[in-house]
Amino acid sequence: MHQPRSFIDKVFLIIKGLAMGTANKVPGVSGGIVAFVAGFYEEFIYSLQKINLKAFKLLFNGRFKSFYRYVNGQFLSLLIFGMLVSYFSVSKLLDYFLEHNELYVWATFFGMIIGSIYFIAKDYKHWNNKTITYGIIGLLVGVSISFLSPAKENDNLLFIFLCGMISVSGMTLPGLSGSFILILLGNYVLLLVDSVNSLFDTLAEVFQGDFGFTSNAERLNTLKILAVFTLGSATGLVTLSHILGYVLKHFKHITTAVIIGFITGSLGVVWPWKRTIYVLDSLGNHMFDSNGNEIIKNYERYLPDMSLADTWWAFAYVVLGIGILIALEWYGKFRTKA
Repeated sequence: MHQPRSFIDKVFLIIKGLAMGTANKVPGVSGGIVAFVAGFYEEFIYSLQKINLKAFKLLFNGRFKSFYRYVNGQFLSLLIFGMLVSYFSVSKLLDYFLEHNELYVWATFFGMIIGSIYFIAKDYKHWNNKTITYGIIGLLVGVSISFLSPAKENDNLLFIFLCGMISVSGMTLPGLSGSFILILLGNYVLLLVDSVNSLFDTLAEVFQGDFGFTSNAERLNTLKILAVFTLGSATGLVTLSHILGYVLKHFKHITTAVIIGFITGSLGVVWPWKRTIYVLDSLGNHMFDSNGNEIIKNYERYLPDMSLADTWWAFAYVVLGIGILIALEWYGKFRTKA
């Protein structure tokens, strides 16, 4: 777990953090898939497990180097750095493309999930009656989640904390999209768009020497919401990692079967050809949340029109998505052998 890393390994680890952070922000895509396919999922889970009582004792006693080594600090810090960078760079770019080329973005992620299913399943040699049953259960749960309707936005701080704990599952459970869970909970725009953008704008102002945000009640409230969400996410991340570490150790084959089924079921969430259905009032007008954004009710999925050039371009992006997974899987195996 703690083998020395070359400079190239460190750069790739930051890139994988970028990929995880970007995937976590897209509804229907799980950062856990990136970790699973790229070959560092178990190291990620076991490193998070090290954030325990012993780690805090080392930290509070001032034994910082021992703490850093104990929690596999180099691995976690580079990965988390990549994730943080993605939220203020790649994810901003992703927001732009989702607005202007939504079909191609969904097609790329659809291809990535198809690729992840293939690469996880092809090396799995433990199918039997029990694992097939658990795989089907995972499939059914994944499909069921795909067709749930979103709730209304809720900025209650206790609920925000719970949103953080639940949504972080996308980082630790391949196939379960934390962003999509936030859509179902009604808080995707509030927590992953408005709050992140508020933090970005605040940091930009601070670097320019402008502290005007301190008198902006709306901005301060949004930052408070982001802080509570982050605390909930950190709590959920550490808690889930301990549960998953135990499950992976004692029920690895069953867990993998469930993951394969769940990822397959999640394909419905990222199906590229879909229309967004918004909540309407009794007069047929769009309803808006507290931030002035249209409230999403669900998605209407349809079959692609093969006579359109956009459809064929979308298929090309599906192939691109599969190609990205091929590259990730290849590097994961290369790193394992090195």
